[in-house]
Amino acid sequence: MDYFLTPEQKMIRDLARKVAEEKMLPVRAELDEKEEFPWEIVKISAEAGLMGVSMPEEYGGFGGGILEYCLVAEELSRVCLGIATSVVASGLGAMPILLFGNPEQRKKYLPDIAKGKRLGAFGLTEADAGSDAGAIRTTATRAADGYVLNGTKQWITNGGEAEIYSIIAMTDRSKGPRGASALIVEKGTPGFNFGKKEKKMGIRASATRELVFQDCFVPKENLIGKEGMGFIVTMRTFDRTRPGVGAQGVGLAQGALDEAVRYAREREQFEKKIISFQAVQHILADMATLVEAARALVYSVARYIDQSENPKEISKVSGMAKVFASDVAMKVTTDAVQILGGYGYMRDYPVEKMMRDAKILQIYEGTNQIQRNVIGLELSKEYAGKKGIR
Repeated sequence: MDYFLTPEQKMIRDLARKVAEEKMLPVRAELDEKEEFPWEIVKISAEAGLMGVSMPEEYGGFGGGILEYCLVAEELSRVCLGIATSVVASGLGAMPILLFGNPEQRKKYLPDIAKGKRLGAFGLTEADAGSDAGAIRTTATRAADGYVLNGTKQWITNGGEAEIYSIIAMTDRSKGPRGASALIVEKGTPGFNFGKKEKKMGIRASATRELVFQDCFVPKENLIGKEGMGFIVTMRTFDRTRPGVGAQGVGLAQGALDEAVRYAREREQFEKKIISFQAVQHILADMATLVEAARALVYSVARYIDQSENPKEISKVSGMAKVFASDVAMKVTTDAVQILGGYGYMRDYPVEKMMRDAKILQIYEGTNQIQRNVIGLELSKEYAGKKGIR
């Protein structure tokens, strides 16, 4: 379908596709097998300008918005979600600084992230604080001219590889969620270390580690926004990055559909190509319909965020984009394995990796169950007192 992209947006999409097909495709299986971080691809993506598509031009970016961010995420994920996650997670780490950072912080950190000189990461999740973000235990205690961090963050994408971290910690536990604050912590800061690299079911080319803070001093200049704004920073950040997770789902599902159709056109059974069988056609038709529906929703939500000065429905619709597209990715990759049969289960074919990779999309940046809670709550507020047609 034609989504009426501007010439600049088409250029970004085509450039991301070129990087994915020419640079990522030849190495995706090897990086997945070795669980190796894709530094070479990150460097190439940075040189192509893909790391900064949603960054303002004044900070070295392209000056695009969430839609441009989604176009890059989709095209890279079409070939390898693990590599794509490593690239787009840097944008997640930068988003709090972009949205709430002061001019000095933006000038200091955003150009390096936009140019790919340094990667970003976002540190919220803890062992006892996943979906319940209000349960975080990492503390930022006031000290002379700054804060002292203590605690551990878990399952942080780009952990250990990134140089710039946006961290959520409690500055006043007595205030509950309103006692959380956001701080910038740089790799190499004394008292800031990393746990082991996690061995994951999917997205194995990405790095996932613990962040360990032991009496880690952070200067007051690194406070993002004001004290007590940590959860506002978090929610506003996720509101703008969740469509990117949806775009990853669209790309991954499209890649699985491509593989399934190609295989069905080549595979013969009972002296016929299996794509001639109605049962196979129906599976493929459903897969294609779901992919296109997910793409339409993600693009629509991204445009809504980009073009609205105050997008009141942002939490609801960004959650919808994430939930629907990630569920589509899980179903479509599973169906792709089914179309390929025994071959689909083998590592010689990419769909088994795609199916393994897909699961994380339903989990990170807020599980799909939590997103449904958010959507339901927003609907309840929306319809409160509304008099409609019965």
